[in-house]
Parts: sequence; structure tokens; C-alpha cells
Amino acid sequence: QVQLVESGGGLVQAGGSLRLSCAASGRTFSSSAVGWFRQAPGKEREFVAGISWSGRSTRYADSVKGRFGISRDNAKSTVSLQMNSLKPEDTAVYYCAAVESIVILTTATLYDYWGQGTQVTVSS
Repeated sequence: QVQLVESGGGLVQAGGSLRLSCAASGRTFSSSAVGWFRQAPGKEREFVAGISWSGRSTRYADSVKGRFGISRDNAKSTVSLQMNSLKPEDTAVYYCAAVESIVILTTATLYDYWGQGTQVTVSS
């Protein structure tokens, strides 16, 4: 079992930055790949970024490449998402999710554990 709690969301102007954190508990976290997903009103949940259990591999959606960075600290059981150059279209509820997997998965339904989400709003 893994429990996940996101924090760091808020309201920011276009071009600004936010850093989201995902705090985990559970003994399998260090062997889990972690993904960040987002869901805007009326839209499906979409993959944003993912990181392997070791932190050596990362993966990003094309829409955030070059602007977002994902990292993890297994000693502290945390995963962070640094979001720079934010755009109004980045507005959504952001979720972190975990799954015991060697590879980074981009399909939401394949993840076993989810946080409650944190709202990110980017004003123009």
C-alpha cells in the first residue's frame, strides 16, 4: 500500500512558476514508478510527467517538455514537479500516482495509488 498527498498548488500568473510536492507513505514507494497527471474541467485525465523508481529515468508529455521537471527523493519519500513558464492551459487539478513498475507508465488506469489532487490555476 502507498498513500500519497499532494501540495503546492495555487494561483499564479502566466509565465510564473509553481512547485508541486507529493509526499508518500508505504513500504513499496521506493520500488514504485510515480507519475503526475492533470485533469481540467470537462477533459480526461492526462499524463504530465513520470519518474522511475530509481529516479534515473523521466518522461514528459510533449506539452510540458522543457518547462516542467520531475524529481524524487526516496530517502524522504517525496516526488516533486517543478513547473516553469506556466500557461493558462496548464490550469487543472494535478494528481500524483504510483505503481510498482520498472517502466514509467503514461496510462492513468494502470496506476494503483492516487493522491487527492491539488488545484493549479494559471491566469492570463
